[in-house]
Amino acid sequence: MSQLAFDLQRHTNTVTSREQTRVTFWRGTVGQLGSVELIVPALEVVATSDPRELIGAMVTGENIPMSSFKGIRYGGLPRLAEGKLTVAGQQASFARKTWRTSRSARALTIRAVGREYRYREEGNRRHHVLERPESRISMTRSSGSHPKSISGTAYGAVDSVDISMAILFEAVYTRNLSLRGAVVSAPGRFLDELSKLSL
Repeated sequence: MSQLAFDLQRHTNTVTSREQTRVTFWRGTVGQLGSVELIVPALEVVATSDPRELIGAMVTGENIPMSSFKGIRYGGLPRLAEGKLTVAGQQASFARKTWRTSRSARALTIRAVGREYRYREEGNRRHHVLERPESRISMTRSSGSHPKSISGTAYGAVDSVDISMAILFEAVYTRNLSLRGAVVSAPGRFLDELSKLSL
């Protein structure tokens, strides 16, 4: 693939009782890879025995390997802190430098399926980039939270693993990839941690 554009539209299940969970998913078609879905909360990712504050996000598709992220719930999404990333059935790792000030220096370094990626905010919290030496995927949300659509443009030697990861991170709380976002979200994260201590 040299360039590929795609668009995912938001849908929500109908909740008819208190026992049901509202699930949001974005669905669309990614070129010849076919249909793809981004699901949050992904009930398949978080076991019933896991603590209640955990939440999962998951990407599935016809020809897209499943990727998932499980982390502490914040704003209806899993946080990066203490998160667990799985890509194509394999555990993956990620790290970031929290004390850096530029968006580029605060980018996530992701090691998955024998590759190294960087995921960063570009411009503002609605725009992100996942890149490795051979490929780059630019992602855009229609709004900062609960977007109606998520779109992407892939450049270079992009494959289904790249697409899966780029879409997945749109359902992870990554506001702290910019210094401004980290400052804005710090009080809420602090109060969230404080509430856990009182339980």
